[in-house]
Amino acid sequence: MDLKYEFYIAGTPEKVWDVLITPEGTKEIFYGSIIKSTFKEGDPIAYVGPGIEGDETVHVYGKVLAFETQKELTFTHYVGESYLKGRENYESRISYLLEPVGRCTKLTLIHDQWDINNPSYKNSDKAWWMILNNIKTYIETGKTLDFGESA
Repeated sequence: MDLKYEFYIAGTPEKVWDVLITPEGTKEIFYGSIIKSTFKEGDPIAYVGPGIEGDETVHVYGKVLAFETQKELTFTHYVGESYLKGRENYESRISYLLEPVGRCTKLTLIHDQWDINNPSYKNSDKAWWMILNNIKTYIETGKTLDFGESA
């Protein structure tokens, strides 16, 4: 039931890392959302941006579990309240892992620790493919993909 994706990106770990954690990078690949966190283990993390509740919609939030610059960001994952519509909010875990491979960077994303009843699983699987392709395209070309919708 774990979701695991591996992408090889023509960019340095520093460049991939910057796209994953800086406001400038996340805004490009997460449809205008920025990541808010101190990135210290145990501290909160949230993806906030345009959405159902306006410009400050919390799309995803959790707690930082591991952080090593240009190597790993792992955090608990909950969907924002505006997506629940009276449903239970289940916890899962997201890990971004970076590894240099020649002149490329291997980006592994693992979204695991799913509850069998979590209704976000199917949408997450669809959204991760779009987001990861967007990351690769953005780093390699400087442009994002136009999916005609937001993930």
